[in-house]
Amino acid sequence: MSNIIDLKEISWRREEKTILHDVNWQVEKGQHWAVLGLNGSGKTTILNMINGYIWPSTGSVSVLGHPFGTIDLRELRKSIGWVSSSLQEKMNYNDKTDNVVISGKYASIGLYEKPAAEDIEQAHQLMRDLRCGHLIGGLYRTCSQGEKQKILIARALMASPKLLILDEACNGLDFISREALLSSISEIASRADAPTLLYVTHHTEEISPVFTHTLLVRRGTIFAVGETKQVLASKVLSEFFEMPVQISWQKERAWLSVL
Repeated sequence: MSNIIDLKEISWRREEKTILHDVNWQVEKGQHWAVLGLNGSGKTTILNMINGYIWPSTGSVSVLGHPFGTIDLRELRKSIGWVSSSLQEKMNYNDKTDNVVISGKYASIGLYEKPAAEDIEQAHQLMRDLRCGHLIGGLYRTCSQGEKQKILIARALMASPKLLILDEACNGLDFISREALLSSISEIASRADAPTLLYVTHHTEEISPVFTHTLLVRRGTIFAVGETKQVLASKVLSEFFEMPVQISWQKERAWLSVL
């Protein structure tokens, strides 16, 4: 496939209100992207469109090489993993962590099939890879918020997705849990068989070096797009946030301060 994501001249209107307009965005295979924007900027609407939950009012959408209108979107979603803090609340709190992870193979909330031995081993290996092997056999409800996020990422990886969306994955985490999760995400991105990653945030310091490209979304349209170090520049972000800010690069991450 030429592009993992190809959005061209996208607009989306709801109840005579324009939510997205003039959205053009291409994600090539081998790239990992950060998506940055304030609350209400249109980030989640774009994600819903990529997943086929909403249809553009104008423009064309192609995901994983499949133009919308030529593929069963239910089948397409099986190749897309989506992890968000809101997904935590949808899980059965009394489930075992193993079952939560294995359920990702079936894209179900809860496990209703008897898992095969290889599924159990795959789930355990994913948990070990994400440094939460100590949670194997435990209850989901006893996990911390950061541990739950790792469990949900393992769940998303069970289906071997080609595209993995991490939607404000660090929301609500303390800085220790955040750094641990960001480290695990970087390890996933560095694998030879890694899915294309989209990391959605409104905090520049969460954008690790594995995210080579960044998209800035403001008021339902694309403000800037390009290589991360060019986009996360003081001048660009001052215009983006409409206030003077300064970026300081530390360990290949952009730390923002208001002037």
